[in-house]
This record gives sequence, C-alpha cells and structure tokens, in this order.
Amino acid sequence: MSITYKNAAEIEGLRVAGRLAGELLDYLTPFVKPGVTTNEINQLTHDYMVNVQHTIPATLGYGPPSYPPYPKSLCTSVNHQVCHGIPNDKPLKKGDIVNLDVTGIKDGWHGDSSRMFLVGDVSIAAKRLCQVTYDAMWKGIMQVKPGAHLGDVGHAIQTFAERQGYSIVREFCGHGIGAKFHEDPQVMHYGRPGTMEELKPGMVFTIEPMINIGKRDIKDGPEKDGWSIVTRDHSLSAQWEHMVLVTETGYEVLTLSAGSPPIPDFVPKTAATPAKT
Repeated sequence: MSITYKNAAEIEGLRVAGRLAGELLDYLTPFVKPGVTTNEINQLTHDYMVNVQHTIPATLGYGPPSYPPYPKSLCTSVNHQVCHGIPNDKPLKKGDIVNLDVTGIKDGWHGDSSRMFLVGDVSIAAKRLCQVTYDAMWKGIMQVKPGAHLGDVGHAIQTFAERQGYSIVREFCGHGIGAKFHEDPQVMHYGRPGTMEELKPGMVFTIEPMINIGKRDIKDGPEKDGWSIVTRDHSLSAQWEHMVLVTETGYEVLTLSAGSPPIPDFVPKTAATPAKT
C-alpha cells in the first residue's frame, strides 16, 4: 500500500464523512452518564448512523487478518482500557472515563473520530489526563503543513505528554484514511523531528494519541476477545482523535462539529477551520 493524495472531489467526500463523525459524537454526548451501558451507547450509535445519518458503521464486522470480526458499531474504552474496547452490559459509573471511537462510511468515504467523556464527577487526575491528551493531539495537529514530516507530529505529541509525566502508547498509531478505513501512512505519536514521511497537500490521516498516567506498557484485555487492549499496570489511559487534511498552506481538521470541545487557546485561530458542509 502507498499513500494516496486526495483530489478536490475526494476531499469534499471526506469533509462530509468527517463532519458526520463529529456530529455523531455530539449526539451521543448527553447519553454518557452514570448507569448507561456501553451496549446501550452502541445501539444509539448504530441507530443514529443507519437511520439518521445514512452511514455505514465501519467497525461492524471489520477485522484485519488474524483478528476476529469486530462485533459492534463503535469502540468504547473505559478507564484503563487503551483502545478497541467492545461495548458490553456493564453500566458506567460515576468517576469513570470513557473513549467513544466512531467511524462511519458515507458515499464510500470514511469519517473517523474519538473523544473522551467524563462520567459524572471524576478525579482531578483523570480530568487532567483527558485534558493533557486532548492538548497533545492538538500539539501534533499544529505541526501539519506541506514540507513537514510525520516525525515532527509524533515528536510534538511525545514531548508535550512526557513533560506532564505521562507516557505514550507506541503499539498503536494514527493512519491514512479515505475510501479505505486504514491506509498509509502510519502516524506515530512519538518520534524525532525531520523523520518519517514528508507531508504533502492532499494527504488525509488521523492523529489519535493514546496516553497513560502510568507506564506505556500494554497487554490484551482480560476479556480475551481479540480486540480490547489495557494498560499493563492498570493505570488510566486516554485518547482523542481527529482526521486531518494537509492543505497547500497548513491543515484542515475534518472532524470538527458544532459540539466539538473548544480548540485550545494555544492553537492559532485561523489554522483549524471547522469542516465545511
């Protein structure tokens, strides 16, 4: 597989798919509260995608070689789950943090985004982890422009998170996206400036750092379902994800929506324009 550079029509398709992913997370936001199960969130997700947005849940039945087909319409990763948590019947409780990761297919184009949600009142440590991870994602996004390298993105994320005393999960990364769910390039959330692929206009990829309060080591979850990943030391983990287009002058975030969390103050206001309708 090689990197595909999207033309204007393809970019417009990805804008629509990206905006719908953001709007799906907007829709789910008020339902994330103590007592709800992640299976109930899955049903809400599936119904909204199919009946309202007329999108196809990309995760449902998805499975790379050696993986079992993923059985649900989103990933729900709670507390020390790092990624790919499968929705279940366990109610969320006050103090939990949960990542909702959604991907829809609209007219053949994928829109992929995730957010952290605080369930009721959470600890200061949990809240700080979620905020630092969000800021780290934006530190990476800010590096995106023609002529920069993916190593610049990873370095910005890694140095910011590690200065806060956190660790970066290295086994999972962002990815190119388009007509396929996962395309080249791989987008590492650590690295050295000036290394990895050079960024060129028309590239579209996700930036989705997974950051742990404790050590970076991970393992398969106790469910042994072939998907769920947890921190080895049982420490909290957080993740945020946006889809980003490399433009002629910088970047455009394709998964922003009306209910997206505020863009951090350190991001230049002219840089991150909401996805166009």
